[in-house]
Amino acid sequence: MRLEAALQARQEMRLKLAPQIIQSIEILQLPLLELRDRIDQELLENPMLEAGTVEEGTAEEQAEATEEAEDIEPVEALTEEPETEPEPLEEENYDAIEEIIRQAEGSYDDYVPRGSSSGEVDGKRAAIENSPSPDISLEQHLNRQLALSDLGPAIRDICENIVANLDWRGYLEYPLEEIVASMEADVTIEQAEQALRVVQGLEPPGVGARTLEECLLLQLDERLPDYELLSRLVRDHFEDVLKNRYPKVARALGCTMDELKAAIEEVGKLNPIPGALFGEEAAPHVLPDLCVEWVDGEYRVMLEDAALPSLHICAYYARRLQRKDLDPKTEQYLKDKLQGARWLIDAIQQRRSTVYNIASAIVDVQREFLEKGLMHLKPLKMQEIADRVGVHVSTVSRAIAGKYMQTPRGIFSLKHFFTGGVEKEDGEMESWEVVRQKLQQVIDNEDKSDPLSDEQIAEELSKQGIEIARRTVSKYRKVLGVPSSRRRREY
Repeated sequence: MRLEAALQARQEMRLKLAPQIIQSIEILQLPLLELRDRIDQELLENPMLEAGTVEEGTAEEQAEATEEAEDIEPVEALTEEPETEPEPLEEENYDAIEEIIRQAEGSYDDYVPRGSSSGEVDGKRAAIENSPSPDISLEQHLNRQLALSDLGPAIRDICENIVANLDWRGYLEYPLEEIVASMEADVTIEQAEQALRVVQGLEPPGVGARTLEECLLLQLDERLPDYELLSRLVRDHFEDVLKNRYPKVARALGCTMDELKAAIEEVGKLNPIPGALFGEEAAPHVLPDLCVEWVDGEYRVMLEDAALPSLHICAYYARRLQRKDLDPKTEQYLKDKLQGARWLIDAIQQRRSTVYNIASAIVDVQREFLEKGLMHLKPLKMQEIADRVGVHVSTVSRAIAGKYMQTPRGIFSLKHFFTGGVEKEDGEMESWEVVRQKLQQVIDNEDKSDPLSDEQIAEELSKQGIEIARRTVSKYRKVLGVPSSRRRREY
């Protein structure tokens, strides 16, 4: 059998999206802030695009202005050498400089920064003062404290190595033996333990711990009158406390139930993740794409895209394209950019229309939610909105991706309005979000000395016409962060 490479031509038919359709899909699923960045990038790359309103005036006036601009000759850069050379600097007279400084010392108090004499606020200075300082990491914070400590070179190197091996929580995950083995210098375990005690004495309290119990013990103040009770509680009975075995812990510690509850409350004030205080990510900035307001007895949807620049075709380059003396490369370049500019303008306009129609359909369905609150959120599927608007369900999915709507009830993601549901006994549908809220109400109203089991919660919801299985109750209870009945019991 002979194997060889050869070229072969064949015909086939494929379904392939046109570039214009691909661009429309990309523009549709962009949130408002990302769309603004996309427009700014296109304005930089495409000379056929212009931002702002089209200048008023007739076509003849614009043509005359363009011709005048073409007649202006560019100014040539200055290339001549200066006629005279600068004089050499004289030797500094330090005595005279010191005398000037002494005379000026008394006038510093009367100095007024430029722009502040009339009481005006300096915008640039205010922006600098109000800008957040750069985040400092936990490692940087600890190393700054080590730099101020009176430590020997060997202990300092071990401390820095330990700090470098802390995780984001501030815990030391690696054994000291591994840290000692990874260091090039000859270090003993005793020195490593001494360095670890130094690190554990730094701020924030609890840093450098190897377990949760050790982290909490490091934060306990030995001067507290009940320090012995708190330390025993954390060191010997922490697991029993997590499992709500209060009577067993009280008998082991020899204290009353009230004293145990007070001790547990005191331990609950400690920070189990000291490293989380540093390097926290800033909350994402949410800019609503839509706004719903009550106007003249009805809810009206408005697009919040006033910050987007209005785009139009640059008249200057459009007229240049009509000239007959253009070389083929320039003509083809301008045609491609003109086509790209038109596609972008059409895609943005289509995005506005699609998002507005979908949001209006959502508001029509969820009117009771806007009027009465979360307990009246209706089950809604994307296919239902797609049928109302007359688009494909994938278009709805792309249109709501990453977009938010400001309502009288607050700012919500558009995906928040789409949820499944369960059919009640009367045939009406109840959304899963409403079911979770009613489940939470049942738990909040239960007898804490004898909390309800998942089966009993399902029975209580059944009395309200909501038939769900016990495993569904367990799943939603975990989603809400509610512990089991045994752990919810109060003594």
